[in-house]
Amino acid sequence: MSTMHVLLIHQAFVSGQEAGGTRHYELGRHLVEWRHRLTVIASPVSYLTGRITAESRGRGRRRGQVDGIEIIRAWAYTGRHRSFFARLLSFLSFMVLSFVEALRVKRVDVVWGTTPPIFQAVTAYLVARLKHAPFLLEVRDLWPDFAVEVGVLRNPLLIWASRRLERFLYRHADRLLVNSPGFIPHLRECDVPEEKIDVIPNGVDVSMFDPADRGEEVRRELGLEDTFIALYAGAHGIANDLGTILLAAKRLEQQRDIVFVLVGDGKERSNLIRQAGELRLSNVRFAPAQPKARMPAFLAAADVCIAILRAIPMFTTTYPNKVFDYMAAGRATVLAIDGAIRGVVEGAGAGLFVSPGNPEALADAVRMYHDRPELRGLHGAKAQAYVGTHFDRAQQARSLEAMLNSLVPCRGIRPLDVVRSKSCERSEE
Repeated sequence: MSTMHVLLIHQAFVSGQEAGGTRHYELGRHLVEWRHRLTVIASPVSYLTGRITAESRGRGRRRGQVDGIEIIRAWAYTGRHRSFFARLLSFLSFMVLSFVEALRVKRVDVVWGTTPPIFQAVTAYLVARLKHAPFLLEVRDLWPDFAVEVGVLRNPLLIWASRRLERFLYRHADRLLVNSPGFIPHLRECDVPEEKIDVIPNGVDVSMFDPADRGEEVRRELGLEDTFIALYAGAHGIANDLGTILLAAKRLEQQRDIVFVLVGDGKERSNLIRQAGELRLSNVRFAPAQPKARMPAFLAAADVCIAILRAIPMFTTTYPNKVFDYMAAGRATVLAIDGAIRGVVEGAGAGLFVSPGNPEALADAVRMYHDRPELRGLHGAKAQAYVGTHFDRAQQARSLEAMLNSLVPCRGIRPLDVVRSKSCERSEE
């Protein structure tokens, strides 16, 4: 099979040495191993912390490689966590500067855009058309609908314009990729043909995790050697509903050997720390965001893990990354998210579902796992076995490779309707 050069435009791209979701890094690492070339145009600003990433500090760090993946850092405004306007400036500045950087990348076979934010997908569309390359649009969240339901996007004119832009991109993409099957009904409502949609769900590199590890080093670091740890790992944002975890912790404060550990960062972190202080919670610890390479050690320290989102209808469509990490670590999940991911967890026998926004139910589930170690062991073992069979990154990367190959003109797999070429030769752009 011929090799490809794929250009990914992704403001929030995260490598294994950074904190956050590493879907594209893990998939891309496999593509590079199979002799393909992946160039990523990303921001030097961490989407999780809003600060310059360690990999981008210092002179001469605008271009580099991580595990064979070529990374170009396009400047973006650094005020993502300050206000809606600041986030908009961050997105727009990256959209413009990433476009400039993308035009300098030579001999591209496929341009891969991802949303949200939707603005970087506009850049990918324009670059694809200028380079006469197919445009792959990846939908990771149903934006702007998520933003509207959470209350982040309220202006009627902006909502109207965003939805028009969303449908424009769906219509002009050569292929649509989604990370959850729960998104497909929405795409159908937007008149996207079924044959144009591929599903490569969120998943996990199972080789990173050792279910037998008990996380002693992290437990010592946190001062929780002889404690039952209920751990949440991920973003601390409005959508994550971490206040419900604090209220659940309040209900269990008399059970001294149960501690809730919240690992991560985000816009709401300082508010959550203040709320925990107001509630006088001695059974809650906040740990900073960790590089993905260190997350296996933190999950190993957990006795049970928590996945939670606000009780919003659109969130029932999602496959949160963290759940697959929890499963690969061999830990049972207390799941306060209904919908698509509930089907995975319950189908695998990998945890307990509780109603979103219900701190009493969350506390009861944590207490049950505390009181029944055989149950959390059983659920953890089932979780690890199931995720390795159904959501392993290496298997997903093979599916991605096949889909990308089908997009490249003159490969003899599937003709393009939009990108037509008289020959298979790629011109220098």
